[in-house]
Amino acid sequence: MTNLHRKLLAALSVVVLLAMTVTGAQAAERANVEAFLKTTGFDVAIDSITLAAENAPAMLGLEDGAFGAEWSLVARRVFDSDFMQNRAIGILEATLQDDVLAHAAGFYASDLGARLVEAENFSHFEDDTLKYETGQEIVAGLVAEDSPRLELLKRMNHAIDPNEVGADAVQEIQIRFLLAAAYAGVIELRVDEQGLRAALKEGEADLRREMEASALANAAYTYRDFTDEEVLQYAEALEEPDMQTVYELMNAVHFEVMMNRFEALAAELGQVQPSQEL
Repeated sequence: MTNLHRKLLAALSVVVLLAMTVTGAQAAERANVEAFLKTTGFDVAIDSITLAAENAPAMLGLEDGAFGAEWSLVARRVFDSDFMQNRAIGILEATLQDDVLAHAAGFYASDLGARLVEAENFSHFEDDTLKYETGQEIVAGLVAEDSPRLELLKRMNHAIDPNEVGADAVQEIQIRFLLAAAYAGVIELRVDEQGLRAALKEGEADLRREMEASALANAAYTYRDFTDEEVLQYAEALEEPDMQTVYELMNAVHFEVMMNRFEALAAELGQVQPSQEL
C-alpha cells in the first residue's frame, strides 16, 4: 500500500457511506454530542484528518515542496481543528439519537473502553510507517503461531466496516480532490470524471486487499497490549446493533468532513500556484 493510501486510511479509519436522516427518536443535544466525542475519542480521530493533508501534493502528482513556503499556512488554515470539530458536532447533533449515543458512551466510559480510547488516540498520531511495519511483524508472528487472535482482529475490523466500503470512500476522496483541483486550475486532467473513475476502478481489487492488510496491521499494532479476551469483548461490543449505528454515523461524518476539507484545500491551492510545471 502506498503511503498516500495509508495516510488516507489512517485518517478515515474505515468510512461508511450512508444517507444521514433522522427518524423516530429525538436527536442528541449538542452538549451531549461534545461529551460523546471526547469519551469515544472521535474528537481526536477528526483532528487526525489533518495528517492526510501532508500527502495532498502527491495526490495531484506533485512533489512535496511544490507549493513552497505557503503550503503549511494553507494546510493549517483549511484543516482547522475548531472548524472540523464544529462541523462534525453539527452533523451528529442532527443525526445521532440519544439512545444509541448513550449506548456507545456507556461502553467507552467503562474501564476497557477508556483504555481502548487511550490506545486509539495515541495510535492516530504515531508514525504510519512504524505502525504498518511493526503491525506486519505482529501479524506474521500470529500466522506462524496459528494464533486465534488473528481471527479476533479480523472480526473486530469487519464489525467496523461490515459492508467493506472503505475502498469506495478512499477512491471518492481522490476523485473529488482531483476534480476540484482541476476546476481551480491547479492541475490539468487528461481524462474526464468518467475516465478518472474508470481508471481507479481497475485497481479497486488490489486496493481492497491492500487496505484489508493495512487495517489488520494497524489493529495488531494498536491493540498489542490488550489480551485476546479483551479484543473479543471489543469485537462483540462493536457487533451490537446500536454500536453499528453509531459507527456508521461517525464514519460517515468523518468522510464528509474530510471530503469537505480536501475540496476546500483544492480551492485554496488555486490561489497558490505550484512552483513547478505539471
